[in-house]
Amino acid sequence: MQPVERIFYAASQTARVSWYFGQYVIAYRFLRRTERRAPRSDSPPGSGSDSSLRPSLFRALRDLMQRDLANIEAGVYRMPYDLVMPAGPALGNTVRFFRDVPAVHRRRRTNANSEVFRVPPEGSEHLPRYYRQNFHFQTDGYLSAKSARLYDHQVEVLFSGGADAMRRQALVPLRDFLAGRSTAETRLLDVASGTGRFLTFVKDNYPRMPVTALDLSRPYLDQARANLAPWARTSACVVGAAEALPVADGSQDVVTTVYLFHELPRKIRLQAVREFARVLKPGGLLLFVDSLQIGDMPAFDPLLERFPVEFHEPFYGDYIRQDLPALFAEAGLETRSSTPAFLSKVVVAHKP
Repeated sequence: MQPVERIFYAASQTARVSWYFGQYVIAYRFLRRTERRAPRSDSPPGSGSDSSLRPSLFRALRDLMQRDLANIEAGVYRMPYDLVMPAGPALGNTVRFFRDVPAVHRRRRTNANSEVFRVPPEGSEHLPRYYRQNFHFQTDGYLSAKSARLYDHQVEVLFSGGADAMRRQALVPLRDFLAGRSTAETRLLDVASGTGRFLTFVKDNYPRMPVTALDLSRPYLDQARANLAPWARTSACVVGAAEALPVADGSQDVVTTVYLFHELPRKIRLQAVREFARVLKPGGLLLFVDSLQIGDMPAFDPLLERFPVEFHEPFYGDYIRQDLPALFAEAGLETRSSTPAFLSKVVVAHKP
């Protein structure tokens, strides 16, 4: 990599972090003005009671970006195709984000987390009960086009611009798995794809690989289909649940899942892992990306404890204490590694 490329990466990521973290702080200050005294739980990472964690958080974020750049320099994956945010979409998403902030804050303040259950959007009545709620107190939960358009921006604000770099860490074990294989003959299923953001990084590096985006939300799959349009010939979008995959036994070489398990009840997690094992070929790969758990990085344990209350994650408190290798073993999958990446981690498992 040329020095100018390193400078480009550093400048782009510095701007990205400043952009998203700045929005976090502005949103917090705006919310403080809407109440005479905001709840303690509303303070963002690095503010208020978290001020002592701010240096550790930014060191961990810096380390993530350094790892991301090192992977690019080593040829593990390409420079992100959209590292520089187009001004128009970036500003439009920012406007939509701030317009939605008062409604999100109202739900947080009143613990209004089941609007989409009480007044279900058309076509959502058949969805599992655990799914029909306003995760993160966000408008429409996962059940509208408006939510799908805003989701990736909201996640980047939450993680101060580090969400994409965390997702990309799953490309490291994927590259190792693909060594010596034909990507055109390697089938990948992404479970709970959401808007397909992770798959865009997969396809940017392996355009000939057949991939399937699977999700319960039709609006989110519509967004995924739009995001995967440059690779439409080798991409498919399918409606389905992790615990009942509409996929044939032993048909997939790779199963990926990103930020799903902390939003599943414990019994559904086991059903989902059994489904992963069922659809994987012998020797197949499971790539799992989700939140850190208690003990992974002890300095951040207090943040993990507070997160489900601040952002309405009803199953998160159980997730952060579950033994994932034991869960995978119960379904016949062997855990090979678990690697922290800022506030997430990448777990690699294989089907014998």
